[in-house]
Amino acid sequence: MNKKVIITGGAGYIGSHTAIELHNNGFTPIIVDNFYNADSTIIPRIEKIIETKVKCYTGDCTDNSFIENILRIEKQVFGVIHFAAYKAVGESVHNPLKYYKNNIISMIVFLELLKKYDIQNFIYSSSCTVYGIPDNVPVLEDSPIKPPTSPYGNTKKICEDILQDTVKAENTIKGVILRYFNPIGAHPTAIIGEFPKGTPNNLLPYITQTAAGLREKVTIFGNDYPTPDGTCMRDYIHVVDLAKAHIAALNWIENQPIHTCEVFNLGTGKSNSVLEIIQLFQKLNAVKVNYEIGKRRSGDVPTIYADVIKSKKILNWETKLSLEDALVHAWNWEKSLRNN
Repeated sequence: MNKKVIITGGAGYIGSHTAIELHNNGFTPIIVDNFYNADSTIIPRIEKIIETKVKCYTGDCTDNSFIENILRIEKQVFGVIHFAAYKAVGESVHNPLKYYKNNIISMIVFLELLKKYDIQNFIYSSSCTVYGIPDNVPVLEDSPIKPPTSPYGNTKKICEDILQDTVKAENTIKGVILRYFNPIGAHPTAIIGEFPKGTPNNLLPYITQTAAGLREKVTIFGNDYPTPDGTCMRDYIHVVDLAKAHIAALNWIENQPIHTCEVFNLGTGKSNSVLEIIQLFQKLNAVKVNYEIGKRRSGDVPTIYADVIKSKKILNWETKLSLEDALVHAWNWEKSLRNN
């Protein structure tokens, strides 16, 4: 029997791609999502790709009784991948309590129920925001954790601490913390991809929507940083590669002893600037993207990228898809949305 894996936020950008990779690798994905920041059409899109029905529970991960009811129904769950979180940095600054309540309580709800329902394996979706403005790049997993620059970033740090403390205290739980860098791209089929509600918070959907004529221009927040072209540099990882890392994490944690809680960076190990991304996107897809240089944005880190030696050595995982792949796949996804 295929191993059941609950994916909170499984209809979201990374969650939906991970659901596909779970299916492709012999797991049974069980999606839990309240569709606050995801579109309900994503579920049939996932089903179209994997050619089978996907079980999906609609509700809020902060609701203890809702989650417990799922665990009563779904016997012998192998593991949980916890994506569900609010993630807009700017919004978190203006409405911090919304972020602390949702992101932290949902984490606690699951950790409290794992022991009761004998679920050992917990994969946590974290972020490179916990490194803040790093002293050195690339950042390693044991690089200093800096004071977060936003309530969103702080929730990631707090949830990491909660998981590590819980794994240490309980005799039934094992954990993996995955620190994402900058996921971009879409599924090669162009059937699923990043599907932001309202104004995108991430660079690439803003670029694709501008290229498609939905937005007037992309604003680059500052061009006076200490980087080759003055714009911020990030580690951009294809979302399909990122999704596959969760399979590697599940396969690895299964064979580890109780009290294990490891942290892994998920990135490419190199960085590209915002301006490079725009220019390369235009070249690869033969489209024009209007952009302007704006003022610096508070909290932006000049350069950050991952040291990925640990992920490669321990998880036997590394990226396979290129930056060019991600930019082409993202544009194909955007065009498919406009053509439907």
